[in-house]
Amino acid sequence: MRKISRYTLITALALGMAGCRNDFLTEQPKAVIAPDNLYVNRQGFESGLYGIYNLWRAERKGINGASNDMAITAAVIGVDNAYSLRPAGNAPEQVFNDFGIRLNPADAYVRRLWEWLYQTVNAANTLIDRSENPAIVWTDAQKKQIVGEAKLLRAWAYRHLSYLYGAVPLNLSESKGSTIRTDWDRASVAEVRKAMEKDLLDAEAGMSDLPVVEGRASKVVAQHYLAELYLAMGDFQKAREKAQAVISNPNYRLVTARYGTNATQPGTPFTDMFLDRNSNRSQGNTEALWVIQNEYLSTGGDANIMRRWWVNRYNEIRVGNPVKTPITFTVETGGRGLGRFAATKYAYSVYQPNDHRGGPFAWRFFYLMNNPASLPTNANINTVATCATPGYRTGPAGGQLGDTVRLSINCNEPAPNATTASNWPSIRKWDWAPTDPADVQNSSNYNDQVYLRLAETYLILAEAQFRLNDLAGAAATLNIIRTRSNATPITPAQVTLDFILDERSRELITEEHRRYTLLRTGTWFARTRQYNLYASQFITLRDTILPIPQSVIDANLTKPMPQNPGY
Repeated sequence: MRKISRYTLITALALGMAGCRNDFLTEQPKAVIAPDNLYVNRQGFESGLYGIYNLWRAERKGINGASNDMAITAAVIGVDNAYSLRPAGNAPEQVFNDFGIRLNPADAYVRRLWEWLYQTVNAANTLIDRSENPAIVWTDAQKKQIVGEAKLLRAWAYRHLSYLYGAVPLNLSESKGSTIRTDWDRASVAEVRKAMEKDLLDAEAGMSDLPVVEGRASKVVAQHYLAELYLAMGDFQKAREKAQAVISNPNYRLVTARYGTNATQPGTPFTDMFLDRNSNRSQGNTEALWVIQNEYLSTGGDANIMRRWWVNRYNEIRVGNPVKTPITFTVETGGRGLGRFAATKYAYSVYQPNDHRGGPFAWRFFYLMNNPASLPTNANINTVATCATPGYRTGPAGGQLGDTVRLSINCNEPAPNATTASNWPSIRKWDWAPTDPADVQNSSNYNDQVYLRLAETYLILAEAQFRLNDLAGAAATLNIIRTRSNATPITPAQVTLDFILDERSRELITEEHRRYTLLRTGTWFARTRQYNLYASQFITLRDTILPIPQSVIDANLTKPMPQNPGY
């Protein structure tokens, strides 16, 4: 008999891990939560649904459950507008700088990503299948709402799987200990998308216009994903219809005026949405379609590592001679960052000077000296920023608290882990630090965060209009977004696919799954080669999709599972 390793067995079960049960056991201890004693009433189904939502929230956590290795790395760097600035050894972010032999079927991240997504699929399968029990006491509306949300989350997981791995096993039934399979086929992307379409249409029909509670999805999320799915399927008329359904919903509208936290302080409507305590509808955010709930010190609150990954290591900015590090972590500077991810030079280049999305409330282009223990003297101090040295000004007495240190943005992005990497600007969307000064270096974020915004629906609509040759309509739609951020309106003649992709970067950088957008539009390879200084050296057409984990192929003992080409 062929020996199966522990990891291979885990992977074999990953298609059905969350819902497995040991049917051969007769004992059923009630202290253990399992499908048989959980899905017996409406409250149990809601508890199970919250478990699936917790898997969804893990997208912005570490794939290993800790504060490292961002789960969704593969979808956001190794693209035209983002790369890894400070990769950690052989971590996933290094893989998506270097590609080549680092991206291989035995890679641990590739396997863990697969397992997490299929765990989500089967957790949803289990809830959906168990909902057909006629003994459950609930109204038809309650059932449709809960099952609709589970189907939405299943479609969400298959969206990731199909973009990342291409053809994948399509499993729409609960996996149990008695039904473990070793003969999986890979369904085509078209088949997976048809299943996603059905799930999303069912979700749309069964879910409410507004979330049942903040953090859960509503009908508009299903419609938003249907619009995107129809773009991928080439049905641009349906894409336009679903996007317009979201935009016309009176419960949602773009944020065009200052609101919430710091509304009376300098800022912009666009950047208000990313301030702590400004994410939810109850806090004034009318644009948010779906919000991750991670409020600090809240019951059941979870963590994410968005600030840790996207904010640079500004505490290492070096100025003066002798070298000093005059900036340290504070609440005002957004807390502790590691700079694992960063924007490419292309990402900075696409903003007009007056565009709020590219301005100082959206990006960190300068810091104020705040570290009294490491202020520069006045010897050999520059006043003009260079690629290696940030710009700053001091008086005769040397650097003072509150002096400005300006970062260089007119240079090529720093090489990964270069000594000058700390000088590279970083986005402010994920700035966060608790108000307790003792906790300012916390490794993770614990704040609510917008996951989907209405602005992206407008961009999907503009893309559908462009595909339908309605350039006037596409320009009008794009101008709604641009006007909100003080960017110059465009004419129909300026609407091209590249312009739409640039506009998506301007609006959604670090929020969207950029890889999926580029794959959907057939531009990932060309634009990454053109704009990503590091990945462009190594990527090949093979890297358009990830390898199927070798452990999955090995576990499919009774039927060969083909690997993706080139791996």
